[in-house]
Order: sequence, then C-alpha cells, then structure tokens
Amino acid sequence: MTYTPAADRYSKMTYRRCGNSGLKLPAVSFGLWHNFGGATAHDTKREMCQTAFDHGITHFDLANNYGPPAGSAEEAFGEILNTDFKGYRDELIISSKAGYHMWDGPYGEMGSRKYLISSCDQSLKRMGVDYVDIFYSHRFDPDTPLEETMGALDHIVRSGRALYVGISSYNSERTREAAAILKDLGTPCLIHQPSYNMLNRWVERDGLKDTLNELGVGSIAFTPLAQGLLTKKYLGGIPEGSRATQDSSLDAGAITDEMIASLKGLNDIAEARGQTLAQMAIAWVLRDEGITTALIGASKASQIVDCAGAVSNLDFTEKELSEIDKFAGDKGLNLWATSSEDV
Repeated sequence: MTYTPAADRYSKMTYRRCGNSGLKLPAVSFGLWHNFGGATAHDTKREMCQTAFDHGITHFDLANNYGPPAGSAEEAFGEILNTDFKGYRDELIISSKAGYHMWDGPYGEMGSRKYLISSCDQSLKRMGVDYVDIFYSHRFDPDTPLEETMGALDHIVRSGRALYVGISSYNSERTREAAAILKDLGTPCLIHQPSYNMLNRWVERDGLKDTLNELGVGSIAFTPLAQGLLTKKYLGGIPEGSRATQDSSLDAGAITDEMIASLKGLNDIAEARGQTLAQMAIAWVLRDEGITTALIGASKASQIVDCAGAVSNLDFTEKELSEIDKFAGDKGLNLWATSSEDV
C-alpha cells in the first residue's frame, strides 16, 4: 500500500535551529539504535518511521553498527527510503556514525581516517543514498590524533558524502579541541550527541552544555528516557520482556526499590502537568533550549506518538523543577554502554 505522509505533519512539531547553523531540527528525533535489527518485523519498522514522519519528526538517526546484526538498521532504513519515503529525501535529515566495532581487524573501529571514511562509504551503500545530512565521530579515540579524526570528517563533507559533521560522547575539553580543529579546516562542528536525562546529568557536571552554547554547536540528547526507565514501564518493578531483562545496556541492578519510588514520584509530577512520564522526561531535557533535540527510540508506533506529544508543554515552573530534583537529582547513573571513556 502506497504511503502518503500526513498533510498536517509540520504543524505537529516544534523545530529548533541547530547551534549557529542554518539547519533546523525537530525537537524530537527518532533513533534507530534499538528495535531496528533483524528480530523486528519490517512492517513494524515501516510503521514506526511512517508514524514519526506523520508527526513532524524529520530526523532519523543511525550508526554503522546499529541492529543487530550490525548494519541491519541502515539496510532496513534504506528499504523504507526506497519505498515509503521515496520522493521525500529533501524533507529528511539522515545521520550516521562510526566509532564502535564494525568489522574484524585493526581498521574496523575507533577514529582513524581509514575507518571513518570506509565506514561512511559502507553506510551510504547500505542505505542507498548519495550522502547523509550528518556524519559523526561516534566516540573519542585516545590512540588517534584528534587532527586525523577531524580531518577525516572534513574530507567526508568536502567529498560530498555528508553535508554536516558532528561528534558524540566527547567531554567538554575534547569538544573544544575538536571544534577548534574543524573550524580551522573550514567545516564547523554542527552538533554534539551526548547521553542526557534526569537521572544522568554528566553534561551539566562536565560543563558540556555551557561549552556547546558558547561554541554555537547544536546538541542532540540520546537516552532522554534512560533506556525506558523514565516511562511507566518500570513503575511496578521489572516487567518480563523489558530491556532490563535482556542482554542490553540497561542494568537491572540499578532498578532498586528506591529507584522505583523515585519514578513513582516523578510520574505524579507528570500527571499533575497533564503529561505522561515519558513526555515530561523529554520536555525536561528540552526545557531551556540548551539541547536542540531529544533522540528517542521505540519498539512500537504508539510510543513515538506519546513522545512527540512532549512538545505541547516544554515549560516548567521553578517548583516543578525543584520537585523533580528531589526524586531524580543527578544520580550519576551509567545505565548504558555508549558513554565516552572520557566521561
């Protein structure tokens, strides 16, 4: 059946300028990190992407190793581009990354010029596109000169493989260094992708949020829902089949009685605001425009609809923020495996 996007899709979403660039991103972006591999039915993937676009989510975020197996998320999205989104490429922002292990041998991960450019070429082939809008260095590589990594990103733009470049999970100091190198090369750092949510505020402790604002670099916060922890899913404990019961980056050991009590307190605040817990968690990340967009994942279309609804109320009173801090604060949790070694 031919897919026709919702005519009112752009009225449903808020768009924010990404740093000092001319590019606007939706306040909520859709990431294909989980639930986009071989274990998920292709029709489910199609439905999620269609639902996202119907709600004004124009940004689809991938990486070379997303799946599993690695590469399968890009392949699946490439099929959707060729069917459902054919003719809408110029309305989409597509991003990919390289940094984590992708293939065997010494050239299959980290930040060398060899790996980044080869990986970008592979990603383009898997998705069947001529270019991506944003290409990232997925993590800082302590064993490769930063000049080499940033030089590879510059080449990727100048060769037409990407329109913009970014970095992910670099701390504040490394971000300054990377941005300075890219500026000298003439290819500005468009965006930074850090983990950030109510329970994990390292970007505030590290000063990264302030650094990005000062440098005019945009930001896209991944795990705004703390791998599903900041949803109603865990209010009654750990349900069967949830991410915490699987071999994933969400540590079940972090879901203590104290944590569940905190989640219930946060849920009460959300209900008083007329939001779901997920909506409030996303709104909190976006509350001061220090973050350009929140990057969500999903296992079904209804979760995307819920998350997109966060943009209807992004304002918080000082009392609400204070109450949230009582239950969440900065617990310093590292519930995922994709934080930088520098953090």
